[in-house]
Amino acid sequence: MPSQKDGLQTTGNVALKTTFLLQIGFGTLANVTLFFHNVSPALCAHKQRPTHVVLTHMALANLLVLLSSGIPQTMVAFLLTNPLSSLGCKVVYYTHRVARSCTLCCTCVLSTYQFFTLIPGRGDCMTLRRDPKMPGPSCCVCWVFSLLLNIYTPLNVTGALTMGNDTDTQGRWFCSSSSPRAGIGILPSCPDSVFIGLMVWASSSTVGLLRRHHQRVQHIHTHKVPHNCPPETRAAHTILMLVVTFVVFYMMNLVVTFYITVFLDLQLWLIQTCNILALCFPTVSPFLLILRDPRTPRFCS
Repeated sequence: MPSQKDGLQTTGNVALKTTFLLQIGFGTLANVTLFFHNVSPALCAHKQRPTHVVLTHMALANLLVLLSSGIPQTMVAFLLTNPLSSLGCKVVYYTHRVARSCTLCCTCVLSTYQFFTLIPGRGDCMTLRRDPKMPGPSCCVCWVFSLLLNIYTPLNVTGALTMGNDTDTQGRWFCSSSSPRAGIGILPSCPDSVFIGLMVWASSSTVGLLRRHHQRVQHIHTHKVPHNCPPETRAAHTILMLVVTFVVFYMMNLVVTFYITVFLDLQLWLIQTCNILALCFPTVSPFLLILRDPRTPRFCS
């Protein structure tokens, strides 16, 4: 029985490592593709759409999330000789937290901007709200806000994780916190709660607008007039899918993080599962955005 249990544990660890490495590889490739896919109009002297600017920032933030998580996890997978130093842990974890916060902020900017583009224009007020110059500066504010919001993170990160009497020595490659019960990201911080609340509000309002639009269109179009999905509606559907994906993976990661921090359960497979859940959105979102983009060739969609 012990040998069978050890075999299952080894198989599980190999599966988690393989999943993580696949996330890093495919996620990095997809985000690089998304970045150049949205920055290419500017490189070709064409005007970028506001959503392309936001997606460029989001792809960059996703890349930083994947790469900052990939450094310690790759060291675990390939069993390198020395873990990260205390300074290395501080830099890697701070980069990860800043990029993750920026991803959340940019997703919020994208969803709220898309909602305002669907509202029929009613004078100068709505014109101001739909200003195409707003998303770019908003994303820059997201970066500055994320840098300042997580300035405390290096103070709480100390170095390699101590696993106690656990015989799995691979845990020493993970960074640890000097105040685990205070936890870095146990519960949603106030800014995270505000951003998620805005995304849910914008998404719910968008669903209401699309539903009312669909009801109006049903009275206009007949069976002789084919109804084609407008680009704005298709983009709204894509962003709704993006927001739902983000919220689902965020809540799953939050539950596991809460369990680890409150019960101080530092089993290696739990830590790896938490990291995998944190990387699901940066890995999945670029594929969703690329495949739903009208500029993508038909055989890719």
